[in-house]
Amino acid sequence: MTDHSQQLTLLPDNAQRLANLCGRLNEHIQQIESELGVRIQQRGNVFQISGNEAAVSNGSRLLEGLYGATDQGQLLNPKQVHLALQEFQQEPAGNEPPDQVSLIKTPKCSVKPRSRHQRQYVGSIHRNDINFAVGPAGTGKTYLAVACAVEALVREQVQRLLLVRPAVEAGEKLGFLPGDLTQKIDPYLRPLYDALYEMLGFERVGRLIEKNVIEVAPLAYMRGRTLNNAFIILDESQNTTTAQMKMFLTRIGFGSTAVITGDVTQIDLPKGTRSGLVHVSKVLKDIDGIGFTYFNAKDVVRHRLVQRIVEAYDEYDRQSVTTLTSQEPSQRNDSDG
Repeated sequence: MTDHSQQLTLLPDNAQRLANLCGRLNEHIQQIESELGVRIQQRGNVFQISGNEAAVSNGSRLLEGLYGATDQGQLLNPKQVHLALQEFQQEPAGNEPPDQVSLIKTPKCSVKPRSRHQRQYVGSIHRNDINFAVGPAGTGKTYLAVACAVEALVREQVQRLLLVRPAVEAGEKLGFLPGDLTQKIDPYLRPLYDALYEMLGFERVGRLIEKNVIEVAPLAYMRGRTLNNAFIILDESQNTTTAQMKMFLTRIGFGSTAVITGDVTQIDLPKGTRSGLVHVSKVLKDIDGIGFTYFNAKDVVRHRLVQRIVEAYDEYDRQSVTTLTSQEPSQRNDSDG
């Protein structure tokens, strides 16, 4: 494939901003080169970008965007560069509905969906009463759900938030946990708490929990309730049984929004127990008013190695399935003999 080359001049020519853009020892430039597969040569405020045409175009827009961020005094770091790269490696969002690209505004920060699937996910939450998000760790399933919940609470679209999670140990025996109900299940809900603290602040979250505006509960305690005018998040739903999933979904009342997140590759249920998330994806897939968003490794917004780890596991699983499938005929022949 013939290399494409493009020259980019960043204005104004500001040495401090250019140093911020390039990073210490050019680490940001090297990060962009590695992720996009381009070569970048710099002389002052002039950058020469070489590679395939799409990558060069993305690299040029990325450098312009990052340089624009430095004008606001923002000190760039590898994490911010990585998140920006995630956007440019996704399909263009130009033809998507406006609600799928807007910021989610919370009191402490604004949250921006980064990938195409994240934008679809947020748009689905805005449109549907029940939403499922299925995919690997690090794709923003829980974080974006909490952001949408906080935004709905602040706008008074709902009266309370419920954070629900099945109390299933992740392959470890934790033994007896002291304390009251909230203290016992706190370790399981820590990712939800962390997101709430970031968006609302530690003190405000504490006050809302005291007033029961924010409620945390194990899934088993949902039985018999009807949840009206609430935003409900069921996290780690791959560890629900089919009966538990049905029970949870039938708790949802008028004026409520429910988001159910999970990763079907990390099921911690006892052997032989069918995951409610796997089951419900087949049962409810064609019902209007219920949204399903499926994430993949390209949506991972954590450290770039996390994305590669997820891809490696996916590839290993595919190869294992292929190997087993190719062995089946010979195994049947052996048994027939």
